[in-house]
Amino acid sequence: MKLKFITALLCIVFGFSEMNAQSLEIIKLPAPQKSGGMSLMESLNNRQSQRSYSSKELTQQQMSNLLWAAYGINRPNGYRTAPSARAVHEYDIYIIKNDGWFVYDAEQHAMLKMGNENLQEHAGSQDYVQTAPVNLVFVADFDRMEVYDEEMKVFYSATNVGFISQNVYLWCASEGLGTVVRGLIDKEKAKEVLKLRPNQHVVLAQTVGYPGE
Repeated sequence: MKLKFITALLCIVFGFSEMNAQSLEIIKLPAPQKSGGMSLMESLNNRQSQRSYSSKELTQQQMSNLLWAAYGINRPNGYRTAPSARAVHEYDIYIIKNDGWFVYDAEQHAMLKMGNENLQEHAGSQDYVQTAPVNLVFVADFDRMEVYDEEMKVFYSATNVGFISQNVYLWCASEGLGTVVRGLIDKEKAKEVLKLRPNQHVVLAQTVGYPGE
């Protein structure tokens, strides 16, 4: 069991080393703002799904805060803002914007630019996906989950993506931004255009942006 845990950690380290090597650019984000905003109870009261978006871009500070809230490191031991059973941290967050597509590197708190293509058409089938400035695609890497059998890989990855997406909901509510989590995404096509490995699986997508009319 200990060997499997070490193997999962090595998969994370080597996976991001490979992504760093393949990336076109490493965009270091400003330090996340960890104070201010609404209270938790206010954010819960304002939490809702939005299905109309402005094309107004988010600032780099907003992107920093969003990604840290979703899945950033919040303790010296490398643990995250979202729980992960046995700390395998199987998720990668792919960010699809009109100026390219990226992967969030929590260790560096950076966006790794993987391509210049606008892949918004592959981020979901709803019309507002094309309008919103940011679409997140949550990808579970089963190679990091060697501590589990196949059934438990599916179970825990399905559970853990709920924690991450709810973090996004609460941060957006606090910021006055809109968001909606979506299952309507062509997962096989997304897997192809994002150049995922066989054991990387698209699970959900989530749109973020300023509310439209």
